[in-house]
Amino acid sequence: MSAIQPVVLSGWGVSLQPLSLAHVDGLVEATADGDIWRLNVTSAPAPGAPSVTAYIEHALQGQSQGTMLPFVVVTDAQRIVGTTRFYDIDTDVPNLAIGYTWYAASVQRTHVNTACKRLLLGHAFDTLNCAAVYFHTSHLNLASRAAIARLGAKMDGVIRHHKRHKDGSLRDTWSYSIVSDEWPEIKADLEKKLAR
Repeated sequence: MSAIQPVVLSGWGVSLQPLSLAHVDGLVEATADGDIWRLNVTSAPAPGAPSVTAYIEHALQGQSQGTMLPFVVVTDAQRIVGTTRFYDIDTDVPNLAIGYTWYAASVQRTHVNTACKRLLLGHAFDTLNCAAVYFHTSHLNLASRAAIARLGAKMDGVIRHHKRHKDGSLRDTWSYSIVSDEWPEIKADLEKKLAR
């Protein structure tokens, strides 16, 4: 697999579009929808153009280095509701991780996350021919851990004192993966959930 190129992924009421500085205003609104940015365990920036701009610039720097491919999440109503990205991209294996995912409070616990994961996993396995896709989350982020497990990802282990949370406290990272052999069953399950 060569370097991953920006792409639009659409389906099930959402569109994942290449993240750019043109999305600052929409993401400022999304961060103000609920208090997700206050959570110590999320990557969501604080509301306001300076913090959102810095967040996007960091993601685009990762994209220019070939280690990230960031997306903005847009509903069919053309409302920006969050972001997600591929990161830790290794084109040799190939494999990658999905993360830096956050959504406006008004679309949490809706079809949006399931649709985004179906689109991202489909692109990773069906188009990029990944051998594995990883998910990493804080030991404190119980909602994320439960959501990852519901996808059908298997827990690989815990990397202790791996990173720091926003407040500087040490984070143990829970690491999960889906391998290519597991994708067909997980794909069918996600599509069944989205059909409900």
